[in-house]
Amino acid sequence: MLELEEALARVLAAVPAPKSESACLSKAAGRVVVQQVCSPIDLPGFDNSAMDGYAVRAADVVSATPSTPVRLRLAGKVAAGEVFAGAVKPGGCVRLFTGSPLPAAADAVVMQEDTRIDSNAPGEVLILTPASPGANVRSRGEDVRHGAILVEAGEVLTIGRLGLLAAAGCARVQVGRQPVVGLVATGSELTEPGQSLAPGRIYDSNRTMLAVLTQHAGAVAKTYRLVADSLAGISRVLAKAVEHCDVVVTSGGVSVGETDYLQRALERIGGEVEFWKVAMKPGRPFVFGRCRGRLLFGLPGNPASARIAFLLLVRPALLRWQGASSLALPTHPGVLAEPLANQGERRHFMRVNVDAQGKIHSAGIQASHVLSSMAAANGLVDVPAHTTLAAGTVVPVLRWET
Repeated sequence: MLELEEALARVLAAVPAPKSESACLSKAAGRVVVQQVCSPIDLPGFDNSAMDGYAVRAADVVSATPSTPVRLRLAGKVAAGEVFAGAVKPGGCVRLFTGSPLPAAADAVVMQEDTRIDSNAPGEVLILTPASPGANVRSRGEDVRHGAILVEAGEVLTIGRLGLLAAAGCARVQVGRQPVVGLVATGSELTEPGQSLAPGRIYDSNRTMLAVLTQHAGAVAKTYRLVADSLAGISRVLAKAVEHCDVVVTSGGVSVGETDYLQRALERIGGEVEFWKVAMKPGRPFVFGRCRGRLLFGLPGNPASARIAFLLLVRPALLRWQGASSLALPTHPGVLAEPLANQGERRHFMRVNVDAQGKIHSAGIQASHVLSSMAAANGLVDVPAHTTLAAGTVVPVLRWET
């Protein structure tokens, strides 16, 4: 039985190098960049006004006060997207709006609230406060300089990174190809949700859950029909999935019972098992294998086991496949509001809920078949074997999407 870290290392070593493809920026959310992107322009591309007001020469308004305003000649008006043709002369100003390019010779903007118009002199503006050079001005390149790195290879395209690339004029980006992941659930007791439930049967929840987890990892989910417990049936579906998918993820049939056929089915279609069983709870009966260049992950049938094994062993592989540099779940510290006890022989990834104050509570019953505590949880705490973590202990929390 492998430790989790060794199992993960062996999985990642089997993942092929990412293949690159070009993606339209508007459809690239969540994709992994495989080629560093540098800015082709400065951001901002020109000095511009940070607010509505007046472009001035700072030296002209050093003495301005509400009681003794400085009177400037209004030389013109510039809307966003326009350019003032001349330069601001001494004693002059130009009306600007947020985003308007700063006219030549101006070095500050006085916001509109610090000015007044004299109705008897409509061609003049009264400046009520002084302005230092650079006041209310967005300087060219203060955000991003031409040639600066916008996105590093291996980073996931978040909303913020997409906005930055778009602002720099990028329309397409090189990303890692998404693996197609075939999802197979085995078990004669399983019934499709929405159908009538016969005695002794249960509804399948794993494929729905695993499809969402697959998509969150940036991969493409392909769901197969339910498969009853038979060596021939499971072999047929596995062969089909291996033919059409890059990765196959199954749930159920990975233990040593008489109807646990997964390992035999994999070998029957020409595959091989790389390892079986990982020293963790839940998720010990985990199978990793290969067949015809495809990767196969056999997850336990219990929903909590399937989800946690996916997050800790399958998700990193799917991210690595696309070229991601960060593979681990987001982690942050929290404070236990109650003890968490693990009396077993294996480390236990316990389902917890972290509240708005950062206090960690058990999400409920930790048995691997229990769905209610999985629904209530927003993270996991790794509790070592034969360990009780006392209330008040600061521990890392592995967060998952709820």
